[in-house]
Amino acid sequence: MLSEKDIHIWWSNLDSPNLETEKHYQMLSDDEKVRVGRFYFEKDRKRFLIRHGMLRIILGWYLGVEGKKLEFYYGKNGKPRLIDSFDKRNIHFSMSSTEGLGLYGFTRSGKIGVDVECIRDIPEMNQIAKQFFSIKENEILSSLCEGNRKKAFFNCWTRKEAYLKGIGAGLSHPLNKFDVTLTPGAPARLLRVEGDSKATSHWSIQDLEPAAGVAAAFAVEGRGWRVHCWQW
Repeated sequence: MLSEKDIHIWWSNLDSPNLETEKHYQMLSDDEKVRVGRFYFEKDRKRFLIRHGMLRIILGWYLGVEGKKLEFYYGKNGKPRLIDSFDKRNIHFSMSSTEGLGLYGFTRSGKIGVDVECIRDIPEMNQIAKQFFSIKENEILSSLCEGNRKKAFFNCWTRKEAYLKGIGAGLSHPLNKFDVTLTPGAPARLLRVEGDSKATSHWSIQDLEPAAGVAAAFAVEGRGWRVHCWQW
């Protein structure tokens, strides 16, 4: 049961041979089925339909309806929301994926955003950080030893993305206008939001560990949550 102060986190191996591809495909809307058909590679098609089908299954459990009957609309920045007839139950959700891993977050009384990324080598990592991270974040990143820098980069990226998904802004909101912690081993926190002095007290960020070799986080409105995590 998803109660008022619960955060439910789910993750799944989207490439698992045990998942029934046809069952998930039948869950999708006509529009989602069209989007499935646009993928060139079969692996990408399967991941998309499993990811979206699974979202419908889980939401259906919480709402007490068949997942295939759910209807969504998309905000100006692409964040999916339930249409009003379902949204009256006050459920907030977010999903993210990287390679074959799907990540989902659900609450009933606060906005939420989740993000997950494979930790990997990026030749342009320093240039990306200078373009998208804040001055303070870049100072911390450059002060770290080389062995910690890659993990710190993805800590920063996933925490920022989770916060932006939570507020519904997407990448249209400049990533360098707010600060998060990024040092490996340090607690995840929102430190500053330009133009919003109350944001740091209204939002919480927490890291997740759904699998080895990935960085993941969720950002949620409010504090004092009970976090429950499950693997599909």
